[in-house]
Amino acid sequence: PVSSSLHGSRFLSGGLGGSITHQCFYSPSPANKYERKYWCKMAANGVCYTIISSSSYTSSEYQGRVALRDAPQNGTFTVTMTGLRSSDGGTYRCGIGSTNEGLYVSLNLTVLADATVSRPTQLIRGELHGSVTVLCPSGDTQSDKKRFWCKVGRSSCTLIASSDGYVGRRYQGRIFITPQESSGAFKVLINDLKKEDSGLYLCGTRGLRGQDSAQEVVLQVATASALPRRPKFLSGTVGGSLSFQCHHDPKGTYERKYLCRWTGGSCPVLLDDEGFVLESHRGRIQMSSSDPERGTYTVVLRQLREEDAGWYWCGASSGHTELTASLKLLIHKETCSSREPGTTTPVRPPSASPAAHSTPRHRGIADVMGTVPTGTSMGTITQGSSALLSPTTPGTSAASPGETFQESSSGESRLLPVVLPALLLLICVTIIILTLAKTKLQKEPGE
Repeated sequence: PVSSSLHGSRFLSGGLGGSITHQCFYSPSPANKYERKYWCKMAANGVCYTIISSSSYTSSEYQGRVALRDAPQNGTFTVTMTGLRSSDGGTYRCGIGSTNEGLYVSLNLTVLADATVSRPTQLIRGELHGSVTVLCPSGDTQSDKKRFWCKVGRSSCTLIASSDGYVGRRYQGRIFITPQESSGAFKVLINDLKKEDSGLYLCGTRGLRGQDSAQEVVLQVATASALPRRPKFLSGTVGGSLSFQCHHDPKGTYERKYLCRWTGGSCPVLLDDEGFVLESHRGRIQMSSSDPERGTYTVVLRQLREEDAGWYWCGASSGHTELTASLKLLIHKETCSSREPGTTTPVRPPSASPAAHSTPRHRGIADVMGTVPTGTSMGTITQGSSALLSPTTPGTSAASPGETFQESSSGESRLLPVVLPALLLLICVTIIILTLAKTKLQKEPGE
């Protein structure tokens, strides 16, 4: 069956006598690659009449001024219309299937005397559980304008994140809009990608009067991913220590590896492999045990406090691409433990030396099993792969979402509250049975 993943712009505008180019993006599955692609226009009777298709058909009315080019290896097909007329305005479909009622995306074309040329739609591809970087070249350098990222639906664009700190519930801890650069451009970083993240998005700036400068982005999340899903939750105790590993592709080369604290849609860096440590965390955090050959390094957090609870990001930068993976830290107070109050399981400092800072090209975070993320430009194709996290060393406790575990020094202290009541109940039942049996034996001779 044809995959249900098909995306494209919902609105197009062109000038009289000018041209428009429309891209339709589809999942490059075998069924989609070799199926018929079409471009049709809706008529008043509700029928969508074919203008051009990949089956070598072109309507006589559009001969010489319409073209369709399919690129199955990239999962895109492009329709170009030239010599635009007023009558070309209306509703169109780009789609896949043997009929014009199959898989399609509807769009509205407006033909004006002096239409502005819109930016081409970006195509961003990512892997399930991975991460992507979206570059939004707004071209607007006014810092007072709000940067936004929204998902296009049938009738509106649902806001997911904005630079004023708003983040949608389903994206908590896994999306971040970077500050604007001097050119006006900014980046949207998303990690822990899910299948439902695929779709058409808008990113741009919006001023106080409502004007906006938007860039269309199609995000495709490949479900056949080589990236394993790793625990996103770690549990620690106040005053204790914990550590976790960040994995990266040993063949990759990136400018910087870092750890940042995600909060309210921002992510200030706590430390990096160039020696930077945020003053508030100095002496309590360390990046160590770097193993370039295996593609891992360890981050150690000591003297844990209640306020340390929250989201953290492992990250690495390579040009405009940021590879990230999120982790939520849960902090508990010491309870029901066989240890003395105020003590916790220590983390032994790794014997390996910290990452060397003299190397001019540092390796970055990506999955050991995945491919090296690249910022290719086929016009607008970018691929991304995420950093992955895993707990390590005594003193850490990993759990799946919804499951957290209190640290303790031994298995016995955890079993004791359960075994002792059961043992007492068994003793009581045995005493009652023996008492009843003795009473019965005493009565039998007199009966």
